[in-house]
Amino acid sequence: MLFIQIFILNQVEIGLGIHIMVHPLMIMLLPFELNVIYAMLLAFTTGFFIDIYSNTFGLYASSLTLFAYARPLLFKFYAPREGYDPLKEPTVFDMGGRWFFFVYGYLILIHHFWYFFIEIFRISDFFYILQKTILSVISSFVLALLLQTFFIRKSKNS
Repeated sequence: MLFIQIFILNQVEIGLGIHIMVHPLMIMLLPFELNVIYAMLLAFTTGFFIDIYSNTFGLYASSLTLFAYARPLLFKFYAPREGYDPLKEPTVFDMGGRWFFFVYGYLILIHHFWYFFIEIFRISDFFYILQKTILSVISSFVLALLLQTFFIRKSKNS
C-alpha cells in the first residue's frame, strides 16, 4: 500500500482538491488487540516514510499517528456487546458494512481533516479545507472498499 500511495496516488491530480489516500487502510486493518502505542509507532513510521518520498515534512506522519490514536477509541465506542472476536479482523467482510462505514468513515474523516488543516493552516480557508476533506474522504473510502473487495479474502465464518 505504501508503494501505491507514494508512487501512484501522490502523483495523480484529480481536481477539486481531491487527494486519494490509501495508507490509512493499512493502519485500520491492524488486529483489534494491538496496543495503541505499537499502532501509533507503526503509523508514525509509515507516515514518516511517505513524508520522505513525498516531501511533505510530517503531514502524513502526524495525520496517520492521530488516526492510530483515535482507532481504539472508535473501536471501543462501536464494539459489539459481546466484544470483538479475536479471530476476526477490522474489515468490511468480518465486521459488516455498517460497522466499517461508521468506524473507518469517522477515522478517515479525522485523518483527512487534520492532514488538510495542517497543510493549508489558514482559518480563512476553512471551507476549502472542508471541501478537500469531504471529497477526498469519499474517494479514499471508495478506493478502500475496492481494495478490500479485490485483495482481502472474505471470512469463512460469514
